[in-house]
Amino acid sequence: MSFSELGLRAELVEAVEAKGYTEPTLIQSKAIPAILEGRDLIGGSQTGTGKTAAFTLPLLQRLAGSESSNRNRRAPRALVLTPTRELAAQVGESVAAYGSGLKLSSTIIFGGVGINPQIDKLRRGVDIIVATPGRLLDHAGQRTVDLSGIEILVLDEADRMLDMGFIHDIKRVLQLLPKKRQNLLFSATYSNDIKTLSDTILDNPVSVEVARRNTAAEKVSQVIHPVAKSDKRTLLSQLIRDKDWDQVLVFTRTKHGANRLSKQLESDGITSSAIHGNKSQSARTKALSDFKAGKIRVLAATDVASRGIDISNLPHVVNFELPNVPEDYVHRIGRTGRAGEEGSAYSLVSADERGLLKDIERLLKRQIPVENVEGFHQNEADAAEDARNTSRGRGRGGGGQRGGGGGGRGGQQGGNRNRSRQRSPRTAGSR
Repeated sequence: MSFSELGLRAELVEAVEAKGYTEPTLIQSKAIPAILEGRDLIGGSQTGTGKTAAFTLPLLQRLAGSESSNRNRRAPRALVLTPTRELAAQVGESVAAYGSGLKLSSTIIFGGVGINPQIDKLRRGVDIIVATPGRLLDHAGQRTVDLSGIEILVLDEADRMLDMGFIHDIKRVLQLLPKKRQNLLFSATYSNDIKTLSDTILDNPVSVEVARRNTAAEKVSQVIHPVAKSDKRTLLSQLIRDKDWDQVLVFTRTKHGANRLSKQLESDGITSSAIHGNKSQSARTKALSDFKAGKIRVLAATDVASRGIDISNLPHVVNFELPNVPEDYVHRIGRTGRAGEEGSAYSLVSADERGLLKDIERLLKRQIPVENVEGFHQNEADAAEDARNTSRGRGRGGGGQRGGGGGGRGGQQGGNRNRSRQRSPRTAGSR
């Protein structure tokens, strides 16, 4: 099937082809026709399967093909809410790229940057806003944005927004929107909270689910390396050197841990940078840009980077520390193996993380293969030492630092749950 067979207009097909994509992914082929019909939709699929293009393309076509009923011609007609700044930027870039042949304007709104340029853009008038909830509500509070004419609402990565504590901000945004609108909800995982949210806002929705819920991409190979906690950094450096990894995304559980690991790798002679919620937006943008350009080999990140960072052909992801919430493991390793590509995910697991590993395997409904690296192992002494370190850490207020830098109030709240290269045909929007 081609994109033109989905009913997309020529300008959109040309924009997709200009980016080198030849055929729609499964979620695109199922979601686009339903959205073009004006149906509400809940879409679920593994990360990296093209959800951004699945809603961006038909959204652009519906806006371009219909007259606005807004009295205020400068008021936005479509709103896309995302949990993080990086995802907002990515979606905003897709909207601009795919809509380049259409007479539609768009803007990106998130925190961590000056608000005045955003106000100026809104005053000039835009058709589409891509925003994080906190900064959008800041604009609403200052009356610099009018959401009364929104015709299409998209909640992207809705599960992540709930995890990050955005539910109250989402409810406040919904109160500012007209009751009659098209609603699209996309989520990589599907929990009871997501079902409750979808029941609240969706009207007789089409359900598009192209893979078993909460599963990792099939083309991502997964391996567990048992190791004492004190040896993790040494093992990581050895893996990078021995396997000659040029580009690897490494996840830590805390912001401090990402900073510390990045500095340690630099001392080992491995170029590295860190990205997390305490970094300024300019620092985060530079770190990601340097990583994509190959200027650094390692990007150490917290879970702020597990969604919304689209790195083409990223070969390797490493869990330096397992996440507290099993679903985040799926999102982390979903940064590799995107759009049908192959990828590898490695997890360095210490004795105190065995419970977290069991939770992840229970979610995946499978055991992850274990490979011991010569010179690194876990024995009872390792387990006892890890247990002592964990016990000491509890008194220091350690934790996941989940959700930092989401671009607004909710992004600083952290999680609201304690536990809870073989080429293939190019497909659009490998998110």
